[in-house]
Amino acid sequence: YVPGCADLGDFDATSTTIALDPVDARALFPDGALERTFERYWRFFRDRRDGREAWEAFTPYEMRAIGAFVRLGWRERADSLLQFFMAQQRPPGWRQWPEVVWHDARAPHFLGDLPHAWVGSDFVRSVLDMLAYAEGASLQLGAGIPERWVRQGDGISVRGLGTPWGTLAYDMRARGDGIEVRIGPGAAPPGGFRVWAPAVTSKWRASVNGAAARVGSDGSLSVAKAPATIRFSP
Repeated sequence: YVPGCADLGDFDATSTTIALDPVDARALFPDGALERTFERYWRFFRDRRDGREAWEAFTPYEMRAIGAFVRLGWRERADSLLQFFMAQQRPPGWRQWPEVVWHDARAPHFLGDLPHAWVGSDFVRSVLDMLAYAEGASLQLGAGIPERWVRQGDGISVRGLGTPWGTLAYDMRARGDGIEVRIGPGAAPPGGFRVWAPAVTSKWRASVNGAAARVGSDGSLSVAKAPATIRFSP
């Protein structure tokens, strides 16, 4: 695994998340090092969530791992983390997290700041990564969006999202069995957009502004510029 800090050589995936964002240092690591680190965290998280790993408390800084999972291409796992942490808000109904969340919500223990703005910022950054993030010279759209978000109601609508290349606006919604994505004018990344619609595979058909387009082996689709209307069909 990648150590959380050099002096301790500890396993601390929450600290290691910054290698992906905001440091953008993924290229500096040996092949597979980050993947192995977060695979270990995923096993720990899953065992804790499912009751196989006893736990007394955790710090919600762990929400940074949601964004890390998105950037590693682990959409479903990122969604699992989000659902778990949303259910651990304290006190219930306050829509926030203290610095420390106790398994026993009524335990008379240290909570830290409440609400905790640093934890809140980790949540916001991770959810924004689910919607869009910059990588190199391109914008990655929808890499963390769960399929249920797209197929409920009017789907996903993003407006006024700041990026290094202007303000981003896009919609992603179900159209029958398929998915439609509309990228509005505004953001103009020099490397274009890469669209990651949920459930789409290389076997799906796609079009960009009415012209046939090829879905990549990883299920993503490259779009040179906006505005653009993308349609995916199984």
